[in-house]
Amino acid sequence: MNTSDGLPDWQDYLQILGEADATLAALADPTDPAQRQEVFKLLFMSLSSGFYSTFTDADHPDFVPSVSNITNSVGTNPDFIYASAKVDGRGKYRLSGERGEGLFLLFDFASGGLGVTEELGPSTGTLDIDKLTLRDGKFDVILSAERPADYEGDWFRLDPSTVNSVMRQASYDWGADCEARIAIERLDTPVRGEPMEPKEMARRMKLLAAYPKRYAGFALNYCKGQRDRGLVNALEHDDWAGRGGLDGQHYYQGIFRLEPGQAIVLETELPETVRYWNVQLNDRYWNSIDWFNHQSSLNGGQAQLDPDGKFRAVIALEDPGVPNWLDPAGREEGSLMLRWTEASSGPAPTLSVVPVERIHDHLHAQTPRVSPEAREEQLRARRRGAQLRRRW
Repeated sequence: MNTSDGLPDWQDYLQILGEADATLAALADPTDPAQRQEVFKLLFMSLSSGFYSTFTDADHPDFVPSVSNITNSVGTNPDFIYASAKVDGRGKYRLSGERGEGLFLLFDFASGGLGVTEELGPSTGTLDIDKLTLRDGKFDVILSAERPADYEGDWFRLDPSTVNSVMRQASYDWGADCEARIAIERLDTPVRGEPMEPKEMARRMKLLAAYPKRYAGFALNYCKGQRDRGLVNALEHDDWAGRGGLDGQHYYQGIFRLEPGQAIVLETELPETVRYWNVQLNDRYWNSIDWFNHQSSLNGGQAQLDPDGKFRAVIALEDPGVPNWLDPAGREEGSLMLRWTEASSGPAPTLSVVPVERIHDHLHAQTPRVSPEAREEQLRARRRGAQLRRRW
């Protein structure tokens, strides 16, 4: 019911929000009470994640968080700190700050995205801060469709169709690297603006109320698609072009499923050169498994390679006592993803389901053993490092 001035009332927003239960249809068993509660949690998470992008705009941009260890939806990468900003590709912007000490600092510009007021769209370009002129680790670059006249500094071309930018800063050594410091400002509009009109505020809030259905539906249909394609203990290659993936990255993804007494051995060659790589476990709703308190992910700095140069890891419910244990935190089923970033090739990993008591028959003979005491200290160090990062 609208108010007398034509604006939505609270019940109108609740009615839109109520339509989100349609996402239950994407579950393996929509009648399972436990699965339904997981979806309801994801719907609430969608509201939390979406609010940040609802009331930002391209005239007064700011890099705001969208996913983290709390809003750990759509396969949040534990090694990345993400943020997104609205951008008008027809405008002129200044991006400045300090690079930080991470592996890289990338800004992916796109004509769409997962934000509340956007639709999915392809990448329009990626800015790698390491390709700019850095002075004492600081950068300063103009973003615009045309290079400003008589401007000799760093410049990045904005495609006029650009509507947002997603920042990714990566770290292998959590808590040890200093994070980046970033500022973005629009130069062709005044800094000060007018208060938002009630009709525009209502328009955005209606989109926010509809967002859980869209966002959770995106996540749950991703998982459903893998089930429909039979990717149980199998992997497929994807580049995630136009759907939020980083341009030029190899993704391998699939479903892990453990029966009683089973473990899964993941094995892969490594590219001759690769800027970054990781493997991570997610639950069956595409939420990243708690990486603070479980070794549910490993990256190129954390993983231990075998003497033959291969990476081998074990997915198992109980600690197998090997360095590269991927802990599903009690989940017998979920999804997994491996990324190669800026790699000379994209080696395809293999998954082998093996009896728990035969795990070591499928690992390198020189695989070291990890004691329970060593694992506990490893997990405590992991948890400290994860908290020391500037996550939002």
